[in-house]
Amino acid sequence: MTMRIYDTAQQKVVDLELDEHVRMYVCGITPYDSTHLGHAATYLTYDLIIRRLEDQGHFVELVRNVTDVDDSILPKARELGIDFLELAASEMERFREDMEALNTRPPAHEPRATESIGGMIKIVENLSKNGHTYAVDGITYFDVTSFKEFGKLSHLSSREMIALAEERGGNPHDPRQRNPLDFILWQPSADDEPQWDSPFGPGRPGWHIECSAMSMGALGKTIDIHGGGGDLIFPHHECEIAQSESHNGVPFSRYWVHAGLVAYQGTKMSKSLGNLVFVSDLRKRIDPRAIRVALMAHHYRTDFEWFDEEGPKAQADLELLLEATSAAAPVFEGSLIAEVREALDNDLDAPTAREILLDRARTLSKTSDLEARGELIAAARLCGIAL
Repeated sequence: MTMRIYDTAQQKVVDLELDEHVRMYVCGITPYDSTHLGHAATYLTYDLIIRRLEDQGHFVELVRNVTDVDDSILPKARELGIDFLELAASEMERFREDMEALNTRPPAHEPRATESIGGMIKIVENLSKNGHTYAVDGITYFDVTSFKEFGKLSHLSSREMIALAEERGGNPHDPRQRNPLDFILWQPSADDEPQWDSPFGPGRPGWHIECSAMSMGALGKTIDIHGGGGDLIFPHHECEIAQSESHNGVPFSRYWVHAGLVAYQGTKMSKSLGNLVFVSDLRKRIDPRAIRVALMAHHYRTDFEWFDEEGPKAQADLELLLEATSAAAPVFEGSLIAEVREALDNDLDAPTAREILLDRARTLSKTSDLEARGELIAAARLCGIAL
């Protein structure tokens, strides 16, 4: 059985042709606030992929980084009047608690940006030596015209990329840039920001170089699967490709898998709007397993809206599953788990897998067939639902 999934770069569903050892890098959080439902949906997506690949006999080495220094966490720490590393530590503890409650596979490596500065400096040094950078006012930029394939992941026009760069943390209209799409590799720090010595002057890294260094440091030059939310396709992942492949001369990732974004009751979820649905709050109202059941109702690469009534409904669905599997032991083969495997192999069709589980639970509520109940337990566990 081969898992098929949508590859962003190829713009189509493809067979995952993987060796026994699978190297996966998923962009982690910037720990300046609590885990919200968008994070949960993203990380449950990759957890499902990992579980199915493990079920097929692969060993998946997951790296999920911690962006503990960037243009998001530093202003938040300044606002709170605390050290940025103190803020990162407290939010990472909450994040780990939420991920454990949601029953996600822990990463094999969880590199922190602040512990990977040396690797970033080496990459920037090599890029500079090979003509991919320029410096203005102490800022070292990556020159996108030096990488002819820039845009091959997002497939966007220059106009579209410029608009997204401005929306997502870039500064395309800065007159210091030769090209609006050039991006920062290294920059001077503000007076109250952390800084590190480097050949380019004291300062701190740009956002994109962090993930390239952390990925290479843990998994090598080429990884198998790179994941993250759909809002990272551009500019973050596009810039990762440009700098990584310019540095190494080999493909950065064989497959690119992105998860859709989550809105809340008709409005984009965002900190500025104050409408984030935090996992820690939701866990107080429903079983964490129910959160998993609820999110499986939405296909991973489709943007969707979360409505408050989904929580109680998912709790009822979980209770149906628990009732249908009582007094049974897991049975790991049979037609039910084969159907769930087929759904997951079909571009991670979690909504269909979910309905297969619930349909069987409705049937089993009227029977005492322990073997059938055991099949349901095993199929649910394949989806990360511990019954």
